[in-house]
Amino acid sequence: MSTSTNTAAVKPSTPPEPTQPPRLIPSLPDDVALNIIARVPRRHHPTLSLVSKSMKSLISSPLLYAARSLLSCAEHFLYISLRLHTSHFMRFYTLYQNPNNPLNPKYSLIPLPLIPSPSLVGSAFTAINHKIYVLGGSIKDIPSPQVWSLDCRTHKWEPAPNMHVSREFAAAGAFDDKIYVIGGCVVDNFARSKNWAEVYDPKTGKWNSVPSPIQIRDKWMHASAVIDGKVYAMADRNGVCYEVKSGNWETVDSDLDNGWRGRACVIDGVLFCYDYLGNIRGYDVKEGTWKELKGLEKGLPRFLCGATMANLGGKLMVVWESKNGGGKETEIRCAEIEVKTNEAGELWGNIEWSDVVLLVPREASIVHCLAVAL
Repeated sequence: MSTSTNTAAVKPSTPPEPTQPPRLIPSLPDDVALNIIARVPRRHHPTLSLVSKSMKSLISSPLLYAARSLLSCAEHFLYISLRLHTSHFMRFYTLYQNPNNPLNPKYSLIPLPLIPSPSLVGSAFTAINHKIYVLGGSIKDIPSPQVWSLDCRTHKWEPAPNMHVSREFAAAGAFDDKIYVIGGCVVDNFARSKNWAEVYDPKTGKWNSVPSPIQIRDKWMHASAVIDGKVYAMADRNGVCYEVKSGNWETVDSDLDNGWRGRACVIDGVLFCYDYLGNIRGYDVKEGTWKELKGLEKGLPRFLCGATMANLGGKLMVVWESKNGGGKETEIRCAEIEVKTNEAGELWGNIEWSDVVLLVPREASIVHCLAVAL
């Protein structure tokens, strides 16, 4: 008797379908959800990041910030660096504004993680897109070529490529998504002479030298700005400016050179700083004249000891130190000013708010401030 064995046909196994990531908002396509989330003010992002893993990933992604920019929903944020003499460290803060919350201070400075080289002195600062760059500076009186960048979306520090030469007290400015740095080094050899001015392209991650005539190569720079495609670098003697598109160098107009004092900012082609009487004024490059910023006489002190300024989305932000009576603390104060030019060509300012944003040890000082759009 023969025995037959029935063998069942074995079907080839089919690979499981890839798991689709959960949608950002259930029942809505992700492109529609992105359009909605991009419009949410950034102060709510920490809460949104708790909703889901996909939402947390989106909150820190370039995709969200690109959408905010395209939808004209980007917000402008002020960043301030302070020198805390008790620790000799430089620390960055961001200005938190919540004027509608009665339970917390309306305006306050929030500390950020320490820069990996916090003891830098005489660094230059500039910002491109969502990043702040700290260029050079000295460590224990030795100039450094180091460059650090702060990603303002995540508030994380990361190193950028070093400059070709070490610098301290250089001038820096950003134009057309590139960083230009000028001076801050002694021209005593070929490398420093060739690279007295350099340009950095974040897209390629490379520094290149910018040719410059030898007669303009001062070492120390005390101020810088970018106006109409020109990078201005103010030295102890005569200031110079570099026109990016033509590659030409020029000396700064004598009225601008003599009247520029302290750390300035540019709004609509007008450079704002304070004068020797402590008043804020603006220099119109096209007219070649200084004009006092009127309307601030009762709202602001005279900045005889200096102030730092930044362009925050077209508003003039002024940051200064104020001694807190006979106490052991210094007040860091900030004011937001709307600036307009009337029919007679006069500059007028309207103070939208002015307040104490931080208390620090009495020996602390403001290093720099600048704005970033996110």
